Amino acid sequence: MKFGFLLATLLAFVLTTMQINPVESRIRDGSTSLYVREIGNGQPVIVLHGGPDFDHSYLLPDLDRLKDAFHLVYYDQRGRGKSADNVRPEDVTLMSDLDDIDRVRQHLRLNKVALLGHSWGTVLALEYALRHPTHVSHLVLMNPAPPSTADLANFRKVYLVKIGDEMERQRQILASPEYKAGDPTAVISRYRIHFKPSLARAADYERLMAVMEAAFKSQGNAGIVKARAVEDRLMLDTWQVNTYDLIPRIRSLRIPTLVIAGDHDFFPLEIADHIAKALPNAKLVTMKNCGHFAYLECPNDFRSALNDFFKLR
Repeated sequence: MKFGFLLATLLAFVLTTMQINPVESRIRDGSTSLYVREIGNGQPVIVLHGGPDFDHSYLLPDLDRLKDAFHLVYYDQRGRGKSADNVRPEDVTLMSDLDDIDRVRQHLRLNKVALLGHSWGTVLALEYALRHPTHVSHLVLMNPAPPSTADLANFRKVYLVKIGDEMERQRQILASPEYKAGDPTAVISRYRIHFKPSLARAADYERLMAVMEAAFKSQGNAGIVKARAVEDRLMLDTWQVNTYDLIPRIRSLRIPTLVIAGDHDFFPLEIADHIAKALPNAKLVTMKNCGHFAYLECPNDFRSALNDFFKLR
């Protein structure tokens, strides 16, 4: 009886500690490894960051607010952030990224897990669910990226209108030696233009830019260039394929899905709508006065949508 009480006390202490403090680990794969960061208790959720040349750091600290109800599992995708060592960009493919999601799931020793994808991460979430539907309990698709080349073309038209005269300045930055060499100052200058029309409020925009600037400086020139090369490689498997289209394929998925869109996102609302209508068991929630980063810009509405979806009190 006394041993059982001590064991329960120790378990409660460990769970409480995990809820408050993140736990870092590595998943080895030959000479490379994936960086993993876990925090929180409750429903396990693997978080798939966007980019695809980013790492998970831009989601922090805002997404960590969910740690009281969810066991959040972040990881840096192969060749990016803290998962970049000993990775050759040419070896990263859509399939290797999907295999890595399964490595994270197995690392958690879970048969089924929820996936929360943001932006590009929603493409990965859907591709993984198509290949491993029995291993996915729920899908949360937050500010989804285009699921097809047709949707991508529509986004580019809208984007050019929203960027306006700033597009020429962005082109100049993209062509500069500093940007090509991965200089963090040039990179953040580019993303200040790129993301300006994607957030509803200036204060949120400035906070996001500060987080991203810190991440780029932490990566350094070499890390930025490698991540960019990985992005180019992944485009060859997806958006640069003229016939790429997830919509007909996902009609077979019956996984409970929450699609979250913002009315100020630079991705047209039609993108989220196309995905939600194609999935047989999906709910679309459009948030007002919210842009491309719902977890940061509209935390209360975002949390309420998750609570309703997962049936949490």
